[in-house]
Amino acid sequence: MAEFKNVEEIIEASNQAKEEEKRRQEEEAERQRKEAEQRRKNPIPDYEVLFQESVEEAAVKGSGKKSGGKILKHLFLQNQFKIYWSVVLYIIKASPTWAIPLVTTNIINMVTNPDSSTPRMMLINGLVLLVLLVQNIPTHVIYAKFVDKMLRTVGAGLRNTLIKKLQHLSLAYHKELESGKIQAKFLRDIEAVEFLDAHFMKSVIPSLINILISVFIAATKSGVVTLFFLVVIPMNVILIRLFRRPLADSNRKFRKETENISAKMTNMLDMIPVTKAHGLENEEIAALEENIRRLREKGLVVDRNNAFFGSAAWVLSQVLSGVCLFFTGYLALKGQIQVGDVVLYQTYFNQISGNVQSLINLFPELTKGMESIQSVSEIVLSNQVEDNSNKLRLRYVHGSIQFKDVSFRYPNAEEDMIKNFSLDVEPGECIAFVGASGSGKSTIMNMIIGFLQPTGGEMLMDGKPINALNLVDYRKFISVVPQNSILFTGSIRDNITYGIEHVNEHQLQEVIRLANINEFTDKMPDGINTMIGEGGGKLSGGQKQRISIARALIRDPKILILDEATSALDNISEYHVQRAISHLIKGRTTFIVAHRLSTIRDADRIVVMENGRCVEMGTYDELMAKQGKFYELKTLNDMNASEG
Repeated sequence: MAEFKNVEEIIEASNQAKEEEKRRQEEEAERQRKEAEQRRKNPIPDYEVLFQESVEEAAVKGSGKKSGGKILKHLFLQNQFKIYWSVVLYIIKASPTWAIPLVTTNIINMVTNPDSSTPRMMLINGLVLLVLLVQNIPTHVIYAKFVDKMLRTVGAGLRNTLIKKLQHLSLAYHKELESGKIQAKFLRDIEAVEFLDAHFMKSVIPSLINILISVFIAATKSGVVTLFFLVVIPMNVILIRLFRRPLADSNRKFRKETENISAKMTNMLDMIPVTKAHGLENEEIAALEENIRRLREKGLVVDRNNAFFGSAAWVLSQVLSGVCLFFTGYLALKGQIQVGDVVLYQTYFNQISGNVQSLINLFPELTKGMESIQSVSEIVLSNQVEDNSNKLRLRYVHGSIQFKDVSFRYPNAEEDMIKNFSLDVEPGECIAFVGASGSGKSTIMNMIIGFLQPTGGEMLMDGKPINALNLVDYRKFISVVPQNSILFTGSIRDNITYGIEHVNEHQLQEVIRLANINEFTDKMPDGINTMIGEGGGKLSGGQKQRISIARALIRDPKILILDEATSALDNISEYHVQRAISHLIKGRTTFIVAHRLSTIRDADRIVVMENGRCVEMGTYDELMAKQGKFYELKTLNDMNASEG
């Protein structure tokens, strides 16, 4: 009878596993369907491949890492159809710009040498000009639609690319790069790239079109004057070359200083409670003032270079315009051109000079934009990513973990952080890790999550090497309750159900009960819909930790990691949190990093770590009876607790 009952239990467990797998597959399929539908309705490009191709092209051509121009080229190649049409529409809509000087010249020449057809020709010229002016309204609207849609798409694509890359980058990368610098790249640099794109489409291309058409019209009138016009371009190119390096250097230094002060500002905001508690406000102000001073100095260098460059460009333009006036006037005096042609050539020369001047004035902004492209590429081109391509996809996790002589060494470290660590964990076991700070406990937890990969030995999950698994799939079966609860601005409900689209209300209420959250939500006017402020600032430490536990519970994980989940709590909060944890660990493979050793009395095994090695392992009673390292730690722990 007992055997029959065991068979029934096995069959029931198998059916439950199948139903759970089916539910997960249906949820995944629904999520993918919604994502595909969203992409179809509102496509946002991903430019990571484009950045990579641009760098490879720059490397092949020997231009090193400075690939901003290549990236910009590839960005516009992806939108070349819209660019071609925008050029055509611009030529049509801007035609009055070139028609007005021609009409003016015709009328002056006709009035200077009138005949019987003069009134009729003046009327024809006027009607042609009127038609060209009126058509500007619809063509400009269509032109703006093409250009603006393209620019908005490029901006959205850059932000989308950066966000995707940040999500895929390793935890080690995020620890190396300060969040303030990331924010500066996301906000300031992408905005500068958007300005660069807008300037290119709305200023650079139109200016080049204006120059080419003006030169072409002048060439049909006089080759000598056209040659004079062409002198403008090389002289301005020389001017740009003189200022290119100082402008690029000053913009790069200003950009880096902006990133530094953004990072300092973020740190300052995080440290405000500590700063005020120790009366260090003036010291913090002084430190930030020094950063602000350096930023001001770097900004003044940029401004000075821009001012000098702009002034030199304006003087050159005016000098050349005056020379053109005297030159064409001299030709008219000699009878080589008509009087009206002086106006024509002067107008076109001023247009050419003005457009060249516009391009020159844009050069600082273009330089800034190129530097910002380079800044964004520092993140997009980083190779510190988790590569899950062609990795084993998981449909179910039982929860067995094996460490076989595992070692781990951090990059640039002189010795291993974990040394020849071995451990076999069966599904449903509760394993606690204890040891002094720096003994390797958190490193092992990060290896279990997949944040870190062994540099020696082998780590298996359900008998499969963890470095062969698709970590995105694997982590869907893991929940982590960290020492410091990570909450976001929103309601208690939002924080519990984070990342879960469809939540069963009965299941949510059961999780809230098990985590003992209703002990404080029942006293709130909006219950679990209460807004908790930034980082859960309106809640106590114990309340925040119970929300973290509920977030873990509702995911029904197969593997659970509790990283010193009660170390920062008072006795009352610890009691409530410990009760919630006791519900959380049932039937799950659980790893506990413990600070208060009394909380792990019921663990199946306790692993004592010292200098990256396991020095003791056993149950609570076994280790206490042995009176070894664990006994020593427990004695010190009790002494500290009694003194507290």
